[in-house]
Amino acid sequence: MDSQLVTQLFKQLFRHHPACQSQKHLRHLAPATAHNGHRVQQYHRRQQRRPYSSQRRGASSPVGDESQWQQRTKILNQDMTEEYKRAPMVTAAELWGRKQRPRRVKMLLRDFIEDSLYNPNYGYFSKQVTIFTPGEPFDFPNLRDETEFQNVLSQRYVDFEDKLDEVAPSDTRQLWYTPTELFRPYYGEAIARYLVANYKLTTYPYHDLIIYEMGAGRGTLMLNILDYIRDMDPDVYARTQYKVIEISDSLAKVQNSTLMRSAAGRGHLNKVDIINQSIFDWTQPVPSPCFFLAFEVFDNFAHDAIRYDLATETPMQAVVLISESNDFFEFYSPVLDPVAARYFRVRDAATGGRYKVPYPTTKLGKWVSSIRPLRSTMSEPEYIPTRLMQFFEVLSKYFPAHRLLTSDFHSLPDAVPGVNAPIVQTRYQRRPVPVTTPLVSFMVFSLSSRAILTRALSRPLKVHQGYFDIMFPTDFRVSELVYQAITGKLSRVMSHEEFMRSWAYLEETETQSGENPLLKWYKNASVMYTV
Repeated sequence: MDSQLVTQLFKQLFRHHPACQSQKHLRHLAPATAHNGHRVQQYHRRQQRRPYSSQRRGASSPVGDESQWQQRTKILNQDMTEEYKRAPMVTAAELWGRKQRPRRVKMLLRDFIEDSLYNPNYGYFSKQVTIFTPGEPFDFPNLRDETEFQNVLSQRYVDFEDKLDEVAPSDTRQLWYTPTELFRPYYGEAIARYLVANYKLTTYPYHDLIIYEMGAGRGTLMLNILDYIRDMDPDVYARTQYKVIEISDSLAKVQNSTLMRSAAGRGHLNKVDIINQSIFDWTQPVPSPCFFLAFEVFDNFAHDAIRYDLATETPMQAVVLISESNDFFEFYSPVLDPVAARYFRVRDAATGGRYKVPYPTTKLGKWVSSIRPLRSTMSEPEYIPTRLMQFFEVLSKYFPAHRLLTSDFHSLPDAVPGVNAPIVQTRYQRRPVPVTTPLVSFMVFSLSSRAILTRALSRPLKVHQGYFDIMFPTDFRVSELVYQAITGKLSRVMSHEEFMRSWAYLEETETQSGENPLLKWYKNASVMYTV
C-alpha cells in the first residue's frame, strides 16, 4: 500500500489538529490513559470496540488532495453537474478486483462505504486493521477495582503496540479491540452457555449443533465456545460443527493460525470450517437448524444516505462523485434505487410508519422550520441500513431454520450529523481522531427539478478511502421489526448487561470492590436473538 505517502498526508493533516496538538506528550500512551480517571471510565463504557476522540465539534481541520493536506476554498464554487452526468455509475462489486482507488466515477453512498471498508486491495478491514489481544486473561477477582483493570489494560495495550513497532513501525496503524478479547474466555463461555441451553431445548438430539459465525476477528470467540462445549458437555461437542464466514483474506488466515497455535486449538480442527467469502455472495441453501452469530458486525454494514425535500418530503438518495483529482461530491437524486425503495416499503410495513425522520412532522415544527433564516431546502441526512436488510434476506433465503444471535451498538457518541449517523474516525500516532463526514461534502447538490445547491461545508476534510473506520449505530427497535417482517421469526432485544446477567458467571469478572467491567463497559450495546 501507499503507506509512506499516507504517512506524509497524516503529518500535514494532524499538524494543527487539536487532538494531536494539545496532547503531543501523550502520543505513545494507549487511548485509555489519555484522559483523567472519570473520562477513562466513560470512554470504555460507551465504546464497545474501537477508540474515538472526545474532541469537541466545531474545530477547523486542514484538508487536501493526494499530494498534500491543505485547505481548499475555490473548489466550493465549482459546479460538478456536467462531470456528474458524464461519470459512469459503478458498484462496490465492480471495484472488487481494482488495485487503485477509483476516479471519474459515481456510486451510491453504500457502495462507497463498502468499497472503502472491504475492498481487498485498499479497504480498511483488508489492509489497515490490527486486533489487540491482551495476552493472558485478566484475573478480575484479584484486581482491586475497575480503575486498576483500566491501568493494567492500558499498559498491555502500550506493550502490544510497542512490540508491533519493533517489527514494523507505523504512524497510521488502526488498532482496536473486541469484548471477546478483553473478557476472554468469560465472554465466549457466556455465549456457549446460551447456545448449548437453547440447542438442548430445541433440536437436540435430532440435529447437530451447527454454528455459523460471521466476522470472527482473530477467532477467539470460536475457540472459547468450542473449548467450553468440549470441557462441559462432551455429548454436545461430539455433534458440534463450527463454520466461520469471513470476508477478509488476512483475518481468515489469522483465524486458522489461532486454531493451530496450541494443542487444544488443533483438537478442534475437524469441527471448524473457515469459509473465506462475503455473506452477501452466499448461494448454498442450509436447510438444517443452525445458530448464526454476528457480533460487532452490523456497525460496519454499508448504509445509504437519504435527504428529504422539506417542501414535499420527497426522499432523495445520495450518490457520490469521485473526480479526477480524487475529490468527493455528494449529489442527491429523487430516483431511489431498487434496494433503497425496497427498504422503505419493508420498514413502512414492519413499523406501521412509526420511525424517526430528519424533518419536522408537526404543523408547529414545519412552521418554525419555514421561518428559520438561511434555511436549507433539504433535511439533514438519514442513514438507512440497506445492507442490514439484505443480510436478513440472505438469512431468510439460505438459512431458513436459523436462530440469530447478534450484539452491537444502539448508540454512538460523537457521530456525524444526521439520523442513525455514523462515527467516522482514524488513528494517527496512537491518537484516535474523528472526522465530520463519511466522505466529503464539498458541495451537496439536489438533482430534483428544483436543482438548487443546498449546502456547502466551509472547511471539509477528505476521507481517504481505506484509512477511516465508518461505524454506524443500530436502531434495534426498527431493525428487529424489519428482521421479523423478512424472516417471519420472533425475536427479542435486551441490553448487553441483561444478557450477561442471564448467561455469564459474573463472579469471574467481578473485582474486589464489587465492580464488574463486563456489565459496566457496554451500556451502549444491545443483544438481539431469535426466540
